[in-house]
Amino acid sequence: MDIATILRALANERRLQILDWLRDPCAHFPPQLDGDLVEDGVCGALIADKLGVSAPTLSEHMRVLVAAGLVRAKRVKGWTMYRRDEERIAAARRAIQERI
Repeated sequence: MDIATILRALANERRLQILDWLRDPCAHFPPQLDGDLVEDGVCGALIADKLGVSAPTLSEHMRVLVAAGLVRAKRVKGWTMYRRDEERIAAARRAIQERI
């Protein structure tokens, strides 16, 4: 686990907001036509719209979160869905606590 990569991912307010929304996707996003909000994750287009950013900007934020292991991406039909990886988040929390 690369703690520096995780900390860089968390050092952005927009990425922190995305992680917060993904903690309870049903409370923050409308139902989707394809894929379940909880089981499959939230469509990137919905996240981009809520965040008020373009698709390429969202893709970069999500690339950083996925690379840090905090979020998982899943393709459903033509969409990319994102959800938190709670096991990796818990492991990251423990690793950071052990280092500081």
